[in-house]
Amino acid sequence: MIMNAFKLPVDIFVGLGFSRQVGGVGEAHRVLSEWPATGRGPVHAAALAACWSALTGQSDADMARLEFVRFAKERGILASEASDPAGWRAA
Repeated sequence: MIMNAFKLPVDIFVGLGFSRQVGGVGEAHRVLSEWPATGRGPVHAAALAACWSALTGQSDADMARLEFVRFAKERGILASEASDPAGWRAA
């Protein structure tokens, strides 16, 4: 297994209904780092911190994935849960 890879990728919407598979901690950290400031908050900060912790070896990929999924759910971009276009607009 690739270091910091997720056991299962996380599918998110990235705009106009297009989905993207996030396969590991580095990729999740990149998504979170590039997220617009207006869409950030405590859940975003927790997910970013969990990814950084995993990248620096202080935590594991499972914890980072859990926080990333929590962020994606909050923003309505988790592909498995966004069943209507309202979730796509959040992306």
